[in-house]
Amino acid sequence: MDYAAAFIEQNRAFGQVICSADPSTPVPTCPGWTLEQLFRHVGRGDRWAAQIITDRVDEFLDPRKVEGGKPPPDRDDAISWLHAGARRLIDAVEQAGVQTPVWTFLGPRPANWWIRRRLHEAAVHRADAALAVGSDYVLEPQLAADGITEWLERVEAQAGSDDTPLPIEGDHTLHLHATDPGLGAAGEWTIRVDGGRISWLHDHGKGTVALRGTATDLLLAITRRVAVADTDIAMFGDDAVWQNWLDHTAF
Repeated sequence: MDYAAAFIEQNRAFGQVICSADPSTPVPTCPGWTLEQLFRHVGRGDRWAAQIITDRVDEFLDPRKVEGGKPPPDRDDAISWLHAGARRLIDAVEQAGVQTPVWTFLGPRPANWWIRRRLHEAAVHRADAALAVGSDYVLEPQLAADGITEWLERVEAQAGSDDTPLPIEGDHTLHLHATDPGLGAAGEWTIRVDGGRISWLHDHGKGTVALRGTATDLLLAITRRVAVADTDIAMFGDDAVWQNWLDHTAF
């Protein structure tokens, strides 16, 4: 997948949802936020990641200190600001070198890790905006499936840290199966506890609880944007294991 191209596409699609809506509209999936706050969060986040790379930051950078971190008041200028931030991140990665180690909240990663991270940030927050204004939302299946994989990679790295409870315990497993044609193994995930940590594999199998649906629906469900009951996802097995997963993966 061309992550940079997909990132630009999702950044623009996010802006299209926002630009025609009332900025004071509440965003139910981001409690306490309006579309204006969501917009600033996404646009500033791209510039935040770019500055981390450009300045070779080696510790947490306060987003409030990001250069040009506030959108201009004019709507058209604000959309240009949003798109320029995405371009700034891509340029920063290219100038640093895609494999150059940089700071991330998961520890050092290659610089191009940030493009994939910001791609999926834009894609999921586009869903937040679409749900807030009642517009349709769908992702290309390969992109949605990669969004699930990227989410699980972060859960694997973060779950159980700081003595927080694991989202799956004991011998329980969670299985996700995307029904979109052509995904193959990339559309299946089995998640379990291994050595006191969360682990997962792309494989076919049964789980203590299993969810079967489109990659877009599965992504929105696993990131707590929609309830399974509000999708066409079929759930099999112990739904308490699924609920426990949701309760302990609010990263």
